[in-house]
Amino acid sequence: MDFRRSIAYHEDASRAIAGGVNSNVRMSGTPLCFSRASGSKLFDLDGNEYVDYALGMGPAILGHAPPRVVQAVRDSLDGGQLFAGQHDSELALAKLLREHVPSAELVRIGLTGSEMVHAALRVARAHTGRTHVVKFEGHYHGWFDNVLVNTGGPANHAAGPMPFPVHRQSSGQTSASVSETYVLPWNDVPTITGFLGRHGSRIAAIITEPMMCNTGAILPRPGYLQALRALCDEHGIVLIFDEVITGYRLGLGGAQARFGVVPDLTILAKALGGGFPVAALAGHAKIMSLFASGGVNHSGTYNANMVSLAAAVATLKELAADDGAAYRMIEATGEQLIKGIRELAAKRSPSLKVMGCASVFNTLFTDESEIFDYESHARSDSARQRQLLDALLLKGIRPTSRGTWFVSAAHTAADVERTLEALDSVLAS
Repeated sequence: MDFRRSIAYHEDASRAIAGGVNSNVRMSGTPLCFSRASGSKLFDLDGNEYVDYALGMGPAILGHAPPRVVQAVRDSLDGGQLFAGQHDSELALAKLLREHVPSAELVRIGLTGSEMVHAALRVARAHTGRTHVVKFEGHYHGWFDNVLVNTGGPANHAAGPMPFPVHRQSSGQTSASVSETYVLPWNDVPTITGFLGRHGSRIAAIITEPMMCNTGAILPRPGYLQALRALCDEHGIVLIFDEVITGYRLGLGGAQARFGVVPDLTILAKALGGGFPVAALAGHAKIMSLFASGGVNHSGTYNANMVSLAAAVATLKELAADDGAAYRMIEATGEQLIKGIRELAAKRSPSLKVMGCASVFNTLFTDESEIFDYESHARSDSARQRQLLDALLLKGIRPTSRGTWFVSAAHTAADVERTLEALDSVLAS
């Protein structure tokens, strides 16, 4: 592939934009500049076409520029964008969330997953009168100071001291900002049980990805989420599911419906807007009503803006249409792709493994018998992973830079065939 225009763009952008990018996640790999997207495809400045499994890091669950969502946004534009007040689209979205998401008794709408994580932790502290929060190693809950810890770097050992040492992930984070954050290993019932037995009375919330999507695509062990639910009930702790990725990707009810565990609070974003910026915090009325009293602040100029809500309502209607036909398409395509990758791995590279489910999965190279947490994932061969992803990109196949593959309703059997042919060629070389 020829990347000359993208490289020239990046050089020019670096003189005006810090690092040439507007999210640090985009700093790795070939500095591509895209010109347009449609359905399952991306096109760059040099005219290269890609089957896109990054999907904007997950949001484009219906594919790029889905016609009904785009039309809904177009129709909203002449009516205004910001009212600094209420409008009926926010109620329409809230009612859909309450219909779909088991934990959603009351809702607040925002723009990003990071800010709604912050709102969830704030209201959990207000509800419990406690200060400390438990998060898990390898789980990402946004880039704010108090939760941007132990998302990368060396893994800790579950047999070591608990809680794990807190590793800040950015210059500029202070030790004070993370002084009330505990980090533990995920998928480990004995460890969390013992820890809460000693410290449960000071814990306001446990926040977790119900499926570990930011490090691999690791499923919860049988009974793990149920154990968290029971422990939170026992100790009076607010259980928060960060469903920024899994919400509306694993189905209308998200991971909590799929795994049968209802948290106290749920954070939603990404697929909720079908590619437009919108996020929500949904939860039990006894907690969420603290926002209604005015005692807990949640504010935002762009919250519930017309464009984002028009997109979100249209996206959720599309996902629910024809008794979830979009999800049936995603499941069928994803299962076909996973099956093909595993067959090629068995033939070409047995250490290539696939983890996750049809709508979101991860590929990696490992000889581990089970990948169940950050530590076991960290033993995978990251150099081979990088080589695979770079080689696939040169053949027009684009997973995320961490090896996560998102499948949309726009992906086709032809996309799967093209992807498997590219992967076979890469593994054979």
